[in-house]
Amino acid sequence: MIPRPRPCALLPALLAGALLLAPDARSAEADTYRLTIKDHRFAPAALEIPAGRKVALVVGNLDPTAEEFESSELHRESVVPGGAEITLYIGPLQPGRYRFFGDFNRASARGEIVAK
Repeated sequence: MIPRPRPCALLPALLAGALLLAPDARSAEADTYRLTIKDHRFAPAALEIPAGRKVALVVGNLDPTAEEFESSELHRESVVPGGAEITLYIGPLQPGRYRFFGDFNRASARGEIVAK
């Protein structure tokens, strides 16, 4: 019969393994970019991100009504409720410009992601 290690003896090894697998908080912050919707417009209208890297795009809606973030070039479509925010993951992208728009207010809610 093989003796089993005591549970408390495994704890340091489990914690060390979890730390190795945990994402670095600083790199998560560096890869997060923000867009704001106010008065049915995206700000900034042109958002620069690094090419070749996956990023988190947080879209906050300051308007009381819902808006949609939509981009056929980025293959993303998501409703942003009024007064709420969503997170989308995009990339890695080739260098270039990727247009997006608000489907509920197409005339005013427009912008682009610029991958450099």
